[in-house]
Amino acid sequence: MPGNEVYFEIDGEGGKIGSMRGTVGKSFLIIWLIALLLWIPSCATNPVSGQPELMLLSEKDEIRLGRQTDAEIIRQYGLYEDKKLSAYLNEIGDKMVKLSHRPNLAFHFRLLDSSVVNAFAVPGGYVYITRGILAALNNEAELAGVMGHEIGHVTARHSAEQYTRAQLAQLGLGLGMVFSDTLRGISDFAQLGVGLLFLKFSRNNERQADELGVEYSTKAGYDARQMAEFFKTLERMNPGPGKSGLPSWFATHPSPEDRVMTVRAEARELQEALGVRNLKIGRNEYLRHIDGLVFGEDPRQGYEKDNVFYHPVLRFQFPVPPGWKLVNTASQVRIINKKRNALILFSLATGNTPRDAADTFVEKTRALVLRTAETRINNLPAYYIVSDIRTQNGILRVLSYFIKKGKHIFVFHGAAFPSLFGKYRPTFEVTIRGFKNLSDPKKINVKPRRIRIRKVRLTGTVKETLISLGVPRRELKRIALLNGKTLDEKLQANTLLKVVQK
Repeated sequence: MPGNEVYFEIDGEGGKIGSMRGTVGKSFLIIWLIALLLWIPSCATNPVSGQPELMLLSEKDEIRLGRQTDAEIIRQYGLYEDKKLSAYLNEIGDKMVKLSHRPNLAFHFRLLDSSVVNAFAVPGGYVYITRGILAALNNEAELAGVMGHEIGHVTARHSAEQYTRAQLAQLGLGLGMVFSDTLRGISDFAQLGVGLLFLKFSRNNERQADELGVEYSTKAGYDARQMAEFFKTLERMNPGPGKSGLPSWFATHPSPEDRVMTVRAEARELQEALGVRNLKIGRNEYLRHIDGLVFGEDPRQGYEKDNVFYHPVLRFQFPVPPGWKLVNTASQVRIINKKRNALILFSLATGNTPRDAADTFVEKTRALVLRTAETRINNLPAYYIVSDIRTQNGILRVLSYFIKKGKHIFVFHGAAFPSLFGKYRPTFEVTIRGFKNLSDPKKINVKPRRIRIRKVRLTGTVKETLISLGVPRRELKRIALLNGKTLDEKLQANTLLKVVQK
C-alpha cells in the first residue's frame, strides 16, 4: 500500500496524475516530426524463429525497460518473502533458461505477494509468478511448464512486440508527444511497461509460448504433458482478478483452440523425438515446497470488512463508501465508484510534516491550488488542499488531506472532474474524516489462511478424504479443484493433498 506516486483512473483511463505542459500548432508538428525520425522502425531477427521482424526495442533497451518496469511492479504489488521458495523458482527457471533460445540473457524470477492466479513476463528477462498460481499448481512439472511458457514469451520477444505495437499506436494518434517540450513520452518506459501487464497476447503468441514451454521443460527433464493438465484445471477454475488489481491468467493469456490436446500432442512428439523416458513430475517435492504458503488475500496487508478498511500492521482504519470498489495494492488503496467518474486514492506521502507533504505534492503535480488549511482528523495533525490538476483527460479537481500518524504521513486524494466534484465531495470527506487509529485486538490479530499439506491415511474418494481432513462441506469442491481433482476421484493411501487452514 505505501507509495509516493499518485495515479488516477477515471472513466476507464489510467495514468499518473501529473502536469501536461506542452504546445500545439507548430511546436507540436516539430515534436511529431522528431518523434517519427527517432522511431523509424528497425528490423531485428527473432531469436526463436530466425525471421526478421519489426521491433522498436534493441536488446539493450529491452533490458532497460524490463529493469524499470520490474521496480514499478515490485512497488505496486510487492514480493512474497520466502527465500527458500524463491530459490526453488530460480533453480527451475535458470535450468530452462540455459536451454532456451536466449541463454545469455540474464533472467530474473520474482515471486509476487498476490492471490491472483497468474504468471507473466516483461521484456528484458523478468518473469513473475504469483503465490496464487503456486497454490493452484500441483507438481513441479506443471510449474516448469508455466515458467517455460513465460520464458518463451521473453525469448520470442512477445512482450517487446507488445511494446512496439503500443508505441506505434501512440505515434499514430500523436499521443504522448505533448507532455513537455522534450520527448518525455518516448523516454517514460516504466509507466508503459506496467501497462503491458493489462494487454493480451495474441493467440499465435500464446500458441508459440506453449510450444516453447513444452520444449524448455522437456529438455530440462520434466514431463511437459503435466502442463496440459494444469491448463485443464485452470479452465475449470477460471479465476477472475483479485482485490490487488492484478489481472488473472485469462485476462492476459487468451487460450488457443484445443490448447490442452495440442500441448499433450506436442509433449508426446518431442519426448519421442528426443528419445527421453521417465521424465520428472515431482508432485510430492513440489507440495512440500508450498506447505505453509499464504492462500487468498492476506489480511495483514489490509482488508475490507462491512464497508471499513483495516490495516493491522500500520494500525489504522477508515470507512469505504457503500457500493464503491476497493483495490488494495502494496503501494496504495484505490476506491472507485460504479460509474468510474470519481476516485479516492490512499497512500503514504513524503515529508516531515503534513504541510511539507502537501507542498511536495503541489510541486510534483504542478497543481493549481484553490484552497488550503491546517486541520485535525480525529486528533491527528493534518493539512488539506483543494486543487485543479491538468491531465490527459482534462482538468481534475482534487481534495487532498495529508495526515500525520506516528512516523508516517498518509494522504487521501478524492478526485473527480470539476462538474462532478461538488456531488462527490461529501463522500470524499466522510471517508477521509473517518481515518483513525485501529485499536480493536480482534481487527488487529487477524491471520491469513495457508496451504497445508496432509497425507491421506486410507484409500477412498476425494470427497471422503477431504471430509476426514476437516474440510467444510461448502469448500469441498473448491479444495478438490485446488488439487486438480474431482470429488468422486479415487485416492490411494499415503497420497499428499492440499487443504486450506488458518
